[in-house]
Amino acid sequence: MLDLKLSGKTAIVTGGSEGIGLACAKALFSEGVNVVIAAYDKLEVAAAEIRKLSNRDDTHMVIPVTVDLTKGESVKEVVQTALSKFDRIDILVNCAGAAKAGAFLKLSDQDFLDAWTLKLLGYIRMVKMVMPHMIERKDGRIVNIIGAAGRTPSPTFLPGSTANAALINFTRGISKELAQYNIRINAVSPAPVETERAKRLAEQTAHARGISIDEVIAETTRSIPLGRMIKPHEIANLVLFLVSDLAAAITGAEIMSDGGQTPGM
Repeated sequence: MLDLKLSGKTAIVTGGSEGIGLACAKALFSEGVNVVIAAYDKLEVAAAEIRKLSNRDDTHMVIPVTVDLTKGESVKEVVQTALSKFDRIDILVNCAGAAKAGAFLKLSDQDFLDAWTLKLLGYIRMVKMVMPHMIERKDGRIVNIIGAAGRTPSPTFLPGSTANAALINFTRGISKELAQYNIRINAVSPAPVETERAKRLAEQTAHARGISIDEVIAETTRSIPLGRMIKPHEIANLVLFLVSDLAAAITGAEIMSDGGQTPGM
């Protein structure tokens, strides 16, 4: 078994109550990491799922924090909870985002603002809030779950793809400042992942294009050379690698986990 040497560390996972975020929280907890999961709902169910992974002798914990990450004060609450419970933050996994899909002419300004406020500004705020603590300790690992739409945008997912593109830019830019403090920040960009959120996006896309949900899902699957959607645990495994010392020389990178879907570099 590969020892990632993560036991005893503390992680914050935003969007940790379902989908990729929950998979990341489970993977980290299974490695002996204290995990603070932050989301708007479904937290108690998620926390119970994570705790089931615990052995009798385990001493690490999962702490759910119900927050609205579109608000700056909520970001502060998440970080303060982690520090008050564990007195350290070693890892941040940003995974909170819920952009709306739809035909461009039917999308409102608010649809764009909602995506940018929750995901783009939410990620930026979280990084900004954990930075002082990580700088003081001269150590930290941050992973932004972004998305392949940042590189290959769809006309029916422009609020999300514009936020994703900006986050790739942010991740690369801030990595240069963080590197001097031994803080690594990287991005993981998946293709569509088998989650409830992916199903909701498929429904919205089908409505925008006037086709069936099954047709949208079939098209998506055909566009992935591996012939299937990505599994949440596959993203979580990549995150484990990036926050471990096995990836000690990797920062400012965007790693595609898309089954070969994205063309080019």
